[in-house]
Amino acid sequence: MTGAVIRFLGAALPEYDASSRYPVVLLGQAISALAQPLIIFTPTKLAALWFPVHQRTTANMLASMCEYPISPDICLLATVGVRSSVPPTSPSPSAQSSPEPFLQGLKLNRAYLVLMLCLGSGIASFTCFSSLLDQILCVQGYSNEFAGLCGALFIIWGIVGAGLLGVYVDRTKKFIEVTKINLSLSSVACAAFSVQAAVAVVCSLFGFFGFSVYPVAMELSVECSYPVGEATSAGLIFASGQVQSVLYMFLLQSLTTPLAPTPGSMCGEGPQSWRVPLMLLAGLCAFFTSVFVLFFRSRYRRLEAEEQASRPGVAGPFPTGLGLAQPEGATWGRPHVDPPPVG
Repeated sequence: MTGAVIRFLGAALPEYDASSRYPVVLLGQAISALAQPLIIFTPTKLAALWFPVHQRTTANMLASMCEYPISPDICLLATVGVRSSVPPTSPSPSAQSSPEPFLQGLKLNRAYLVLMLCLGSGIASFTCFSSLLDQILCVQGYSNEFAGLCGALFIIWGIVGAGLLGVYVDRTKKFIEVTKINLSLSSVACAAFSVQAAVAVVCSLFGFFGFSVYPVAMELSVECSYPVGEATSAGLIFASGQVQSVLYMFLLQSLTTPLAPTPGSMCGEGPQSWRVPLMLLAGLCAFFTSVFVLFFRSRYRRLEAEEQASRPGVAGPFPTGLGLAQPEGATWGRPHVDPPPVG
């Protein structure tokens, strides 16, 4: 919230004082970036601790998508309104389990490593797409307003798709199938964007298929890495995406070729051709999507642990390998015994 206020003040400075505007806006951006890890990592943990099994993906979707239209009043309400880290009653057995150290739990988990690499590449592609959209469309003769419209369509249709996927996955638990299909379709949309075909439509499809799968993939990361902590498994994937996005940005910008400036162009004195970088970006999307589709195999570890915890006739502590240490007074999976008759 503080970063947003500083950015607003920087943008409100007089236009003739441009040398002062940029440092102020950059300072606000840096302060906001300090809060980004908490905001990005929180939804998966929030869904695990506060919501039952049939609502977790929808909760993750709502929290993840609200990161984009977020406003200072929401920040203020969250700051003064949230007073407890966990609900009074645990919504699921896994919500009370003790997380396993992440190095011990992830070092031999091939499925998670594949997911971290491939989904991180997808996050990097979306970051490059949203960051470079103005420059890419400008050299094609599109205005800044049209580029902003395409960016808005990307986010809006992503939110719509995320809402549909969240409800569907909560009912079916098909995390792997939904993630593979949507990443494949988003790769097709990225390839279509590289040839500048129906730009606004392609941006909408890119958001609908690619941006919307993010909360589902975050839940999948928890399912394949359980009992590692939810924030850790989701956070490492996002960190992988941030590192790859930096590499992608430098690589794509280094492959641009200069174009001759045209009269009246709004792209500055040195417009660049993005044909080769866009084809490379489409190729990277297709490659990592293929790797994920072909090599990702995993059980739903958290769902299996919760099913075992609620299985009738299972008494006593649960296997420590599942991270389900039964707390005192818990009755997960214990058979119901009628009390003895009085007298």
